[in-house]
Amino acid sequence: MLKKYLPFIISVSISLGIGCLSAFLTRKSMSIYSEINRPMLSPPSWLFPIVWTVLFILMGIAAAKIWCSNGREIDTSLIFYGFQLVFNFCWSLIFFNFRAFGLAFFWLLGLLVLIGITMIKFYRIDKTAGWIMLPYFAWVSFAGYLNFAIWRMNP
Repeated sequence: MLKKYLPFIISVSISLGIGCLSAFLTRKSMSIYSEINRPMLSPPSWLFPIVWTVLFILMGIAAAKIWCSNGREIDTSLIFYGFQLVFNFCWSLIFFNFRAFGLAFFWLLGLLVLIGITMIKFYRIDKTAGWIMLPYFAWVSFAGYLNFAIWRMNP
């Protein structure tokens, strides 16, 4: 029975681990969110850890579904998944630690492209896995709006 769930445990642990490491490395810089000018529709800071935890769990589930499938292009799909995790991790450092809002915005555009490619590749292998990535794509798109506005409002 454990063998059936092991890919899910490993995959969710990896994605949550990336999120936790990112949060740990940016913990001293998170106060910037309350110190900068923010656009309308900016969520309260307490919402971010909740949303990101759910999204990292969903990402891990989607990746595990691909890992367990018998489809073609599994390796390529998981490589793109890994790349988008790295981009996600680096965005937090660029935005919060380096306060390079413009670079963070363009980095985020790259992240969106990688998420989109990952979603498509996942969908071709397992439709549910592709759809599971949709909330992540939507949230990062919203983060793009926030990032762009913050960049323009805080020169």
